[in-house]
Amino acid sequence: MAATDDIRREWFDKDYYAVLGVPKNASQAEIKKAYRKLAQQHHPDANAGDPNAEERFKEISSAYDVIGDEEKRTSYDRAREMGAAGFGGGGSPNGGPGGGFGGYPGGVRFDATDVNLEDLLGGMFGGTGGSRRRARPTRGADLETEVTLSFDDAMAGVTLPVTLTGPAPCRTCHGTGAAPGTQPIVCPTCSGAGQITVNQGLFSMAQTCPQCRGTGRLIETPCPTCGGSGTTPRKRTIRVKVPAGVKDGARIRLAGKGESGSAGGQPGDLFVRVHVRGHDLFGRNGNDLTIDVPVTFSEAALGAHVQVPTLQGSVTLKVPAGTPSGKTFRVRGKGAPTTGGHGDLLATVIVDVPRKLSKEQKKLVEQLGDATDTSPRAGLGVS
Repeated sequence: MAATDDIRREWFDKDYYAVLGVPKNASQAEIKKAYRKLAQQHHPDANAGDPNAEERFKEISSAYDVIGDEEKRTSYDRAREMGAAGFGGGGSPNGGPGGGFGGYPGGVRFDATDVNLEDLLGGMFGGTGGSRRRARPTRGADLETEVTLSFDDAMAGVTLPVTLTGPAPCRTCHGTGAAPGTQPIVCPTCSGAGQITVNQGLFSMAQTCPQCRGTGRLIETPCPTCGGSGTTPRKRTIRVKVPAGVKDGARIRLAGKGESGSAGGQPGDLFVRVHVRGHDLFGRNGNDLTIDVPVTFSEAALGAHVQVPTLQGSVTLKVPAGTPSGKTFRVRGKGAPTTGGHGDLLATVIVDVPRKLSKEQKKLVEQLGDATDTSPRAGLGVS
């Protein structure tokens, strides 16, 4: 409590804009720039031996923590405006300089008992404005699981079941936590707010209700199945639609398929990480597929038309005469499925050198060598 009170008083007492040396109407970018410059200038590591450097650095960091955050900055500005008008500033109880809730323009006097700053400032210090607010619905947690697909299934797209085990609404009490035939009751301590208000001198502090622990309700007769939690571990199967052309490592989001929320909160999401196995023939480069196409020396030297497999069946690839090994040809529209089309197939020609030759083949190759009057190594300066 004391730490929270100190923070609140500091908001009234300290001009964070002056600490960072920026005007009140400075942009967030200007505030960030000023903070970085001052933090570097006053960092303790850069001021060895200066006993005041660490305190100055902390003051700069505290100022940026508040006005460097847009939401905190708005609350801080409102608090300062209230202080300037006489709420919690440096005025005396009768309106003059000094402490307490000071005077108000026009001579109107306000006492601490007249004003609840949590209500005036909208709970900027973490309160909830008293017992008028109910416990907030809490969104359920997100879940993540993994699936592994064959290359063909990834290219074609597939719908597959995913089994999860985790907390789900109890089937006995339907998530209420109360035994059948009974209902939770409103917490008498906080009247269902989940919080209570505690007066701390000048301020009203909001605390989690110790009886209901913030839920705003009490279960007099707990459900025998879930023990009052409203959830039980359960297996459930969800059908996941994996789009055609999905890439290895892709993350698919299924909204509302995560854990159930509490107090009427929305369920979380389910994220499915996809792993794709390799293929015997095809590789992948973005939306393009790759394949190595072996050809004979004569096909590469004289030119040929060869059949090349694709996902949609084979196509004919024209290999021009004199094609070197490693040359890649692009076959349009024969790659991985994409939104509204397909990528391309990148076919790389690999000249297949036979490991064994028959006598006749060897003789023919020797004749070809004898007839060749240029060296492929001429550019290297050697014969």
